[in-house]
Amino acid sequence: MDTFQHILNGFLVCIQPINLWYTFVGVFLGTIVGVLPGIGPSASIALLIPITFGMEPTSALIMMCGIYYGTKYGGSTTAILIRTPGEAASVMTSIDGYEMAKKGRAGAALAVSAIGSFIAGTLGVIGLTLFAVPLASMALKFGPAEYFTLMVFAMTAVSTLTGKSAAKGMLATILGLMISTIGIDLQSGQARFTMGIAEFQDGVGFVVVVVGLFAIAEVLRGLSSVHSGTAPEAMKISGKLWLTKEEWTRSIGPIWRGGVIGFIIGVLPGAGGTIASIMSYTTEKRMSKNPEEFGKGAIEGVAGPEAANNSDTAGAMVPLLTLGIPGGGATAVLMGAFIMYGIQPGPLLFQNRPDLVWGLINSMYIGNIMLLILNLPLIGVFVRLLYIPPGILYPLIIAISVIGAYGINGSPMDLYLILLFGVVGYVFDKVDIPVAPLVLSLVLGGMMEQSFRQAMTISGANPKIFFGSAITVTLVVMSVISILIPFILPKLKQFKEEGKDE
Repeated sequence: MDTFQHILNGFLVCIQPINLWYTFVGVFLGTIVGVLPGIGPSASIALLIPITFGMEPTSALIMMCGIYYGTKYGGSTTAILIRTPGEAASVMTSIDGYEMAKKGRAGAALAVSAIGSFIAGTLGVIGLTLFAVPLASMALKFGPAEYFTLMVFAMTAVSTLTGKSAAKGMLATILGLMISTIGIDLQSGQARFTMGIAEFQDGVGFVVVVVGLFAIAEVLRGLSSVHSGTAPEAMKISGKLWLTKEEWTRSIGPIWRGGVIGFIIGVLPGAGGTIASIMSYTTEKRMSKNPEEFGKGAIEGVAGPEAANNSDTAGAMVPLLTLGIPGGGATAVLMGAFIMYGIQPGPLLFQNRPDLVWGLINSMYIGNIMLLILNLPLIGVFVRLLYIPPGILYPLIIAISVIGAYGINGSPMDLYLILLFGVVGYVFDKVDIPVAPLVLSLVLGGMMEQSFRQAMTISGANPKIFFGSAITVTLVVMSVISILIPFILPKLKQFKEEGKDE
């Protein structure tokens, strides 16, 4: 009953006019920032922390959280319209979202993105409200061995992203793992594969890679078609700017599943929205009756990842608020803001400052509603971008990409890298090598290596540590099943077809 009373008091806090205003300011700024690739929630919150000096702590933290989950909405807009992910977690959305735009269904893609984000975001906040404490205790059981087996399980999802050729998919996967090893080795302190270039000591930025592979590669494809005399006309919109009944029916399941997947992944420190969206995409592709549609404009490929991406935000708040452990870059910045105001996140926060913590959590319900109201009317405005002629659109894509890539570190080397990966993406497209396995392995490679080496150090190089708990055994079994499914399913389909013929 005390908790229920605190939740009600939290609503009274978040509906105060000043807090409603700061919620709106946060989600509005987050939406705008989310459109620009590379800036992301971490940098946005960090830049705006000085503005909050002198503000009441609850209002300041509500606004910064609004920026955090507002960027998730904005990141999908350019991913769908011009194949330029606004943030890393929008990469999977760009695969089918852009294909839908090319088919004239950009309005439906933007609509399902906004609706899916709202439903899953709300689902995530409900999960945060109900399960924060027990889920946080579960997350504490994850050590290096558990994280490594989790990453292995995620890597087995590559089997659904390899396309027609497993060999080409493996080539992309290995290339992604190789790129992830560039930089300073965290255990030995030695520089690896930097080729004497100082900028490579921090590794190759993920956003730089995906902007090159998707946005710049798309521009190169367009320029190639112009040179060959087959330049495409500006994309047109067909049908209504809303979901058809069939599209809505196909989206409901992915939205709910993506919401659950995103929240669970978000609870695990270090996992993040990118992994959540990848896991959701691969789950939907495996469950689909028509997996061949993925990569060609399947609405499930937009609904699921967008839902996972947004519910991950609420999941990431679980370890921050209950344990004082930031789950990623954005929550680490948020934790710094808490400490700046003299507030220590952790178990005692719910006892000492229930007004702040529940006001903050409940403001996320209102923020999601604001984002839905803000984004749905803008669909008609956003889709007008598709009527821009290629001669104007391509320079616009390059400008957005350059601003986003350069804004991360202010390094000219990043500009050379996005051009390099743009060429790689263009070549991959020409020889039919899938890009998704490279992206997945790049995300997971560093965490896999670090978790593996930590686990082996703890166990004295005894591999039994990867079978030493119920969590690791479960994840290993799931990985094996995940690897076998692509081989078993065709056999089952063949068996069913033979049974029908008889």
